[in-house]
Amino acid sequence: MALFSKRKNSDGTDAEGDPAEPAISRGGDAADSGDASAWVGTSDAGSEVGGDADTAASVGISVTSYRGLGAQVTPAPSPAPAEPDEASRTRTLPPAAIPAEAEAVPGLRDNVVLREALAALPSPASPSDILGVARQLMQGHLYLRVKGDARTLLAAGEDLPIGVVTLNGNQYVLAYSGATALRTSIKSDTDIGTSAMAQPVRAVIRYVLSGTYAGLILDHASAPARAVIPRELLQKLIDQADPTFEVKTLLSAARTAETASAIADALTRAKFWVAVNKAADGQMGVAEARTEDGARLLELFSHPLEVASSLRGDRAAPMTAVQLAGALRNDEGIAGVLIDPGGPWIRLSRDDLAPILAVAD
Repeated sequence: MALFSKRKNSDGTDAEGDPAEPAISRGGDAADSGDASAWVGTSDAGSEVGGDADTAASVGISVTSYRGLGAQVTPAPSPAPAEPDEASRTRTLPPAAIPAEAEAVPGLRDNVVLREALAALPSPASPSDILGVARQLMQGHLYLRVKGDARTLLAAGEDLPIGVVTLNGNQYVLAYSGATALRTSIKSDTDIGTSAMAQPVRAVIRYVLSGTYAGLILDHASAPARAVIPRELLQKLIDQADPTFEVKTLLSAARTAETASAIADALTRAKFWVAVNKAADGQMGVAEARTEDGARLLELFSHPLEVASSLRGDRAAPMTAVQLAGALRNDEGIAGVLIDPGGPWIRLSRDDLAPILAVAD
């Protein structure tokens, strides 16, 4: 049976429950900001767990090459990785945007990219498989189970008992990618007197890190589509990320005519990275992708884990908007950028990147 630890939620988050089906609502401002004070409480645990919208379904990207950008990128020295083989350089990108049909149950929007990453896990999962899940964990929201009616508890100023478990003597917070996983969890422990609430992923991660928890367990009753994300990895996700998750949030949101310009604007202030590896001349170069029509795109990444999870042996190097502007100006052959090719991704043209070029003016 899933047990629950009491957590004070003082942010006014709207959440409601129904014995037959979890009801979900979005988190409030305090939770969205990752304010750990909204989560402080005591812990009880028990049982173990057993513009360019890119609407095409996929886009072929042939031969990633590594070209130097002169002084534009200066990654910290480290041993040069082996040059990747041709198979790792040729791939077909996944769908650019999250499917519109993201509700397994009407009214309850799943974290689709996370749900699909968990569903693709083999049994047993390798460390690289878990990295793939962690990459998708950094966007959207998660659902937390609450013992009782969360709306009533909030209205009464009561603590919210959040679902946790003990595994090998360590406490883990339980979180869910969507309604199907929630239903499976409720069915597995028959504790139907629970409700559920949605929280931004970064708020949940910061909550875990603010306590003594050993990590996060995703969709614990949905084996093999479940994963344990250890505290150490969660800490790295937060430490290395752009504090606002702005680019990731935009990439995982519904695509509109304004998406490309919004992401280009975000790149003027957000942290982002490029992938570096050996160029054809043996020197270190920056990864580029080629489209089927031969256009050269500089690959950008919203988090270092996006680079690591590509399994190409690349290293992540930070890049600034000024450096990107310099690269575009120094090489007219670069047609634009491809952001997070592991998906959700977007292709921005040179015209889309006008805000970047304006940074260096």
